[in-house]
Amino acid sequence: MAVNITSIKASSDGAWQGNNPLNYAIPLLIVQTTLVFLLSRSLGFLFKPLRQPKVVAEIVGGILLGPSAFGRNKEYMRRIFPSWSTPILESVASMGLLFFLFLVGLELDLPSIRRGGRRAFAIAAGGICLPFLSGIGVAFVLRKAIDGADKVGYGQYLLFMGVALSITAFPVLARILAELKLLTARVGETAMAAAAFNDVAAWILLALAVALAGNGGNGPPKSPLISVWVLLSGVGFVIFMMVAIRPAMNWISRRCSPEHDTIDEAFICLTLAGVMVFGFTTDLIGIHSIFGAFVFGLTIPKGEFAERLMERIEDFVSGLLLPLYFASSGLKTNVAKIRGLESWGLLALVVTTACAGKIFGTFAVAMLCMIPARESMALGVLMNTKGLVELIVLNIGKEKKVLNDEVFAIMVLMALFTTFMTTPMVMAIYQPARVISGPTHHHLQSSSPTSENPDQVLRVLACVHCPGNIPSLINLIESTCSTTKSRLKLYILHLVELTERSSSIALAHRAGENGFPFIHRIRHHSELHDRVAVAFRAYGKLGRVSVRPTTAMSPLPTMHEEVCHVAKEKRAAMIILPFHKQWRKEDGGDEVENLGHGWRMVNQRVIKEAPCSVAVLVDRGFGSGSHQTPGPTATVAQMVCIIFFGGPDDRQALVLGGRMAEHPAVEVTMTRFVEKEGSHGNGVILRPSPNKCRENNYSFSTAIMNREKEKEADEMAVADFRQKWEGMVEYVEKAAAGNIVEAVVEIGRSGDYDLVVVGKGRFPSATVAKLADREAEHAELGPIGDALASPGKGIMASVLVVQQHDVAHNEEAPVSKILSAQESPIATAQGPSSSIEIQQDTA
Repeated sequence: MAVNITSIKASSDGAWQGNNPLNYAIPLLIVQTTLVFLLSRSLGFLFKPLRQPKVVAEIVGGILLGPSAFGRNKEYMRRIFPSWSTPILESVASMGLLFFLFLVGLELDLPSIRRGGRRAFAIAAGGICLPFLSGIGVAFVLRKAIDGADKVGYGQYLLFMGVALSITAFPVLARILAELKLLTARVGETAMAAAAFNDVAAWILLALAVALAGNGGNGPPKSPLISVWVLLSGVGFVIFMMVAIRPAMNWISRRCSPEHDTIDEAFICLTLAGVMVFGFTTDLIGIHSIFGAFVFGLTIPKGEFAERLMERIEDFVSGLLLPLYFASSGLKTNVAKIRGLESWGLLALVVTTACAGKIFGTFAVAMLCMIPARESMALGVLMNTKGLVELIVLNIGKEKKVLNDEVFAIMVLMALFTTFMTTPMVMAIYQPARVISGPTHHHLQSSSPTSENPDQVLRVLACVHCPGNIPSLINLIESTCSTTKSRLKLYILHLVELTERSSSIALAHRAGENGFPFIHRIRHHSELHDRVAVAFRAYGKLGRVSVRPTTAMSPLPTMHEEVCHVAKEKRAAMIILPFHKQWRKEDGGDEVENLGHGWRMVNQRVIKEAPCSVAVLVDRGFGSGSHQTPGPTATVAQMVCIIFFGGPDDRQALVLGGRMAEHPAVEVTMTRFVEKEGSHGNGVILRPSPNKCRENNYSFSTAIMNREKEKEADEMAVADFRQKWEGMVEYVEKAAAGNIVEAVVEIGRSGDYDLVVVGKGRFPSATVAKLADREAEHAELGPIGDALASPGKGIMASVLVVQQHDVAHNEEAPVSKILSAQESPIATAQGPSSSIEIQQDTA
């Protein structure tokens, strides 16, 4: 039944008044939006194990909602997607598309595209020309085989088909590369640079196609001069935007720079209104409105103002409105239109031609550019990725009546198939070799200079994920860089969380600083890179520290894999991790900022799986307080305390303390807690209890070790340390009696030390073992580290918790309560006093 859309009311009077909300525009739009959102998110969750980009789930969701699946139920279509609601849904979806294309223009940095390199340009050209020609060939076949396809002029039809087959979806490609951890690989860098050139060429070709399409043959024939006027008007619009609007936006951006305390809301509102105004202008010209929004985005300088704009609209547009565009495309896609073997054969022809043209065109040019065959083939597959731009081309073609229902369905399925196949094909073709050559130093002892190898280099991997980590990191590294004879190579690993919210193009830029055609640095990431570079430039000139920055971009659940791989690849002796809590001075007091449980889990996984020693830095202002960074000519000392109970982790902390003791501007104190003489019968048993929660209970190594040899190793390590640094290190001995936790905390809050270094204590001394039943707040730091890291105790010193790498200690387990010798006959049989044993659970 035909419905007069002008008679449709916006909202109902409610069910109590007898109104059906689904017969009114706003309630129905809410139902449609909710359905689209839930279905696309559910499919995204199902496709996640297959490592598919979100666009695949959104395209599939749109097809399922349309006449191809759910829409076969006529009652469903009549109630949920009635014909009168289509213009409303498409209008809202198009508004979301308008602002999304504005975001794309806002993120794209034109000067960087020019720096993309000749090789990337050549690969992009090869990836456009061959599939474009192939598309023209397919267009001839489709015009003859499909009824109604020949009603459109040759020029428009050939151009739309050529553009549709030659496009590479730049944002989708960025997401796939990030998921495959290839953004920082050579193949990923080349693919992103070539895709940016391809993206710009696609927009130019699409503008040309829209101008030539006119009204798609509807109505009386138009003069060919109209298309020429449309093109000239479009060129004039771009010139006007770059000559007149761009300087105005530069002025607005300067007014909203960090030097000003606030950003005037009027400028933001004016800019958002400009998106619609310039979208209307290009629609008035005869080019689609999205071009106006895209070009307007290009005119805005990259910086504080651009970042604020993205923060305001990115989530709403990408998360809610954009899926509506995929849904509206799916409602136009009727797979049932592909009938018979001939139609399915045409689909196979289109898919094969699209893949062959893109893959082999890219492959051939990449081989000519001297890229290895395996990487060249992977580049071809990656450049075959389709996505949103493809759907935009197809939807415009359908609006202009250039593509009929059957061709539209064939092309949508082609885009879906080529995108879906990208990830598994790249994984099959290109698996970067992760073979590590050369010796691996698992701990600090193996990297210390010796008489046999005086030029031994200490390799340290330091992880940062925000600018607040930098001052303490600089101070710590400089403290360990003892003399000009002791060489240190520092790898700075910037940890960037890969989330669905993150802009794909901005994420791609964070992967490197090689002139990629991506967004100019987002402000706080720019600050991080710049501050690290400036801080360590002086060290590089002195020849004392060699700095190599790199980036790890991954979802938090797999971030530890990146950290461990880089540590192994760079043969690092130690990984330094920032604690997931940060202390800041606020109004005379301390404010603790928690970065989230996800970052804590990253630290826990690295501690468990690291191929070398690990140190977690709990920063309370180390390097930003009253003491200066201990440079080679510094006169103000950094005060460091090494707390020693015994065990492999404490001995590793002692080695690190030795490097600090050699620094002329670092004063080291070693505080050793020892058992009182004659404390026999103090044997301790820790019984493994795997049912206990690891979050709230300390875990200890289940390895079997000779306690006598461990005690001898402790005594030897302390004796060597005191002998080597006699007169340079203050040695303090305290009785391990009474409240050990309070004694340790008192050291931290005394104000005498800037940094306290402790071992994690995975194979603890008897004194530390007695703390096993203590409720843990940060179990991954061990009992002593946890006591010093807990807030609210007035502790002023920063804390460094050290864990020595030892394969024998990798297996850990929470333990049950401590049994003294008087309580258990098993404990009395353990030999010497002050002994500890972790007993294997045979139950």
